[in-house]
Amino acid sequence: MTVIKQEDFIQSICDAFQFISYYHPKDYIDALYKAWQKEENPAAKDAMTQILVNSRMCAENNRPICQDTGIATVFLKVGMNVQWDADMSVEEMVNEGVRRAYTWEGNTLRASVLADPAGKRQNTKDNTPAVIHMSIVPGDKVEVTCAAKGGGSENKSKLAMLNPSDNIVDWVLKTIPTMGAGWCPPGILGIGIGGTPEKAVLMAKESLMSHIDIQELQEKAASGAELSTTEALRLELFEKVNALGIGAQGLGGLTTVLDVKILDYPTHAASKPIAMIPNCAATRHVEFELDGSGPVELTPPRVEDWPDLTYSPDNGKRIDVDKLTKEEVASWKTGDVLLLNGKILTGRDAAHKRLTDMLDKGEKLPVDFTNRLIYYVGPVDPVGDEIVGPAGPTTATRMDKFTRQMLEQTGLLGMIGKSERGAAACRAIADNKAVYLMAVGGAAYLVAKAIKSSKVLAFPELGMEAIYEFEVKDMPVTVAVDSKGESIHATAPRKWQAKIGIIPVES
Repeated sequence: MTVIKQEDFIQSICDAFQFISYYHPKDYIDALYKAWQKEENPAAKDAMTQILVNSRMCAENNRPICQDTGIATVFLKVGMNVQWDADMSVEEMVNEGVRRAYTWEGNTLRASVLADPAGKRQNTKDNTPAVIHMSIVPGDKVEVTCAAKGGGSENKSKLAMLNPSDNIVDWVLKTIPTMGAGWCPPGILGIGIGGTPEKAVLMAKESLMSHIDIQELQEKAASGAELSTTEALRLELFEKVNALGIGAQGLGGLTTVLDVKILDYPTHAASKPIAMIPNCAATRHVEFELDGSGPVELTPPRVEDWPDLTYSPDNGKRIDVDKLTKEEVASWKTGDVLLLNGKILTGRDAAHKRLTDMLDKGEKLPVDFTNRLIYYVGPVDPVGDEIVGPAGPTTATRMDKFTRQMLEQTGLLGMIGKSERGAAACRAIADNKAVYLMAVGGAAYLVAKAIKSSKVLAFPELGMEAIYEFEVKDMPVTVAVDSKGESIHATAPRKWQAKIGIIPVES
């Protein structure tokens, strides 16, 4: 009988979440590099370059791949012959491991979990509790999978109760474009089919834990070997989702997904549940076993596992944001690469809510936004001599409802975030001759290196959601919505969908 000691289990959970915060799975790096090699859209290729370079930097420096270090998800398969030498429950041990991982001062991870989600939404400060899925299986080992899922990709999860006669491919192709780019493609799609609604969602999440093997499946199909229903469906969806032309970061291109994973389960005769969950560019998971011999020893990847790429922003146009005018902003076109220099402000959900509440009450704002840019970001705390920890963009569409009021009542000139803006936000940008700039999601450590100073200007009690002032040097961004309201996320995917030519573009 195997005996698992409490401290061994806790430390293994801690080590796993630290490990995945800065190491991409090798299969993801390999698949992304292959996509980079064949990509024809310069904007998408530039985004993938940033992601790959950022990944290697994080591995070399043991710092988070993304500023959103995720909600902790743990899958456990506990052998029936395992005995625990512990005075804590399994759930308590997992949460203690997560707590240690996220608060370790050597590589502090961002605590994003809020208690009382329908009410006060107070940060638990240590990213607990984790979401735990546990099953009892034959054997004398404990199989553990640890994953960290960011809010940008989790928020794009979809569930539908299809009719038995409905076509799954049609539903996926109709649904993917509604997800926008907030899930930071290129990533992986996890799909669960059958069971009940909650079973379908759980299968979709669990499917994302498996390794990328679509190329092997393509080779199997090419050899003439018989494919199962789910294998054939994976191949069809892989081809057709990429044919939508969404591309890296939604900028248009040949690769939107690196793999499509599917798990299924028997279901009721009247039902066809389907769930779809994307994994983002910060794909983070690791699997290991405990056999009673001590805590896990995870093997780091080699530096040689990453492609020999460098990122140089020299092709961009340098902008002095301290002297920015509406006239200069009006000269920018969608797709232009800019290098920001000077002082920018930060603020995201909580800060925008505070600011608009103050505007509604006629109160003076704590910060002057006239002709300034605001960066939607919640950075990781710095360690050592860092100015700021990883500081990539958050999903901009969450700020859409604040956009018109902020532009019209504060003198704000532009915004920086990730993914697309909605139609209402684009109209507000056009009406105010403003601009929306896109930074690459999944390149948080690379972006942080452009930040040369940081100070809190307002709402310090909001922690990472406070309003900071960053002084930046050559911070790379792309014009995503110009002063006329034209959005690259609306035009580029249609262009690439037409160029790929597999799926007709609707007029």
